[in-house]
Amino acid sequence: MRYVLAASLLVVLNLSSAIAQSIVGDSIFESLSSAPGDVSRGRAIVASRQTGLCLLCHSGPFPEERFQGNLAPELGASVARLNAPQLRARIVDASHFNPNTIMPAYYKTGHLNQVAPKFAGQPILNGQEIEDVVAFLVSLNKQNSQ
Repeated sequence: MRYVLAASLLVVLNLSSAIAQSIVGDSIFESLSSAPGDVSRGRAIVASRQTGLCLLCHSGPFPEERFQGNLAPELGASVARLNAPQLRARIVDASHFNPNTIMPAYYKTGHLNQVAPKFAGQPILNGQEIEDVVAFLVSLNKQNSQ
């Protein structure tokens, strides 16, 4: 009986996760976590060369980081034209908008190429981490408009 309940709970959680990451138009309107995003944690994820890896391709307001990418737009320029639901959708699965993008799908787990076996079926970032990154990116937009 416990196994049936556990399996049922996993199915429900997976279904709610799938619904939460549905792209409608150019946005994901539903949060991927139950807690709001944290700007400080989001900044740490974006700047991390182990977690987000964003600075491999993007540059941004990180004076402490000597080497920043130039393969993708500067983060401030990217967020200036996007709101939180649009940013969330692009972080979840950038290939939805550009099939030839080099940006990884940070929350998508299926239909991916060249995934190491130990990472198969796992998102790069969890829902809370996505929300933290979105909060940080939105804060850049607010800084740009002041």
